[in-house]
Amino acid sequence: MRIDLTGKKALITGSSAGIGLAIAKGLAECGADVVLHGRNLQKLAQAQSTLAEAFPTVTISNIAADLTTADGARLIIDAHPHVDILVNNAGFYEQRAFTETTDEHWQRMFDVNVMSGIRLSRHYLPLMLQADWGRIVFISSESGVHIPAEMIHYGVSKTALLGVSRGLAELTVGSGVTVNAVLPGPTRSDGVASFFASMAEFQERSQEQVERDFVAMHRPTSLLRRLATVEEVANMVVYVCSREASATNGAALRVDGGVVRTIV
Repeated sequence: MRIDLTGKKALITGSSAGIGLAIAKGLAECGADVVLHGRNLQKLAQAQSTLAEAFPTVTISNIAADLTTADGARLIIDAHPHVDILVNNAGFYEQRAFTETTDEHWQRMFDVNVMSGIRLSRHYLPLMLQADWGRIVFISSESGVHIPAEMIHYGVSKTALLGVSRGLAELTVGSGVTVNAVLPGPTRSDGVASFFASMAEFQERSQEQVERDFVAMHRPTSLLRRLATVEEVANMVVYVCSREASATNGAALRVDGGVVRTIV
């Protein structure tokens, strides 16, 4: 299968690094014009430069915006009123005891992880339906299925994305538009890799062993027995965004290494 997205424009939120940047790279490699998003101008410029050099035949642009607010979403929409592909990847996680998770913590988690995607989808979905083609992907998490006790608010926000994704898919009946969710498991993103590198140095062990021990202890149901790479997650997202994935709609697609023990 050769995925060709030439002529399509993709917006990936939270794409200056990590999974988001890997998704942007994968879509650009398939010929899509890419809009990078983040809050750090320096990281965005570096990511744009790297992709532009690697894929000179496509247009790589970037936009800085704070998606915790409606104004931030409007800034993106005004700059890019139409896209063919929207990947709602912006989000964050934090470990926090439930009894110490305040209303403000809950609200911030939902503003970043949930409302950012809702606001953008509310604008782009009707335009995709009008054009009779489009792809919306929400990056959820296996934590949305197995809520982690150490960060319940994060897990609940990722569960909410599964509901939003399926609900929006119901609005696409009979069209060429699809809405899906992708659920990564433990993944070696930049921040995670740095954390384990520091831990490995402190414990005087290899980073690979520290990562494997973490998975064995905290994700014992993993069949992969290691962290996934950002490219492995991106591969699933790129496929879902393709023309070839036209029959995949309203789905929750796991890239969790088998952590979630279910057959459906």
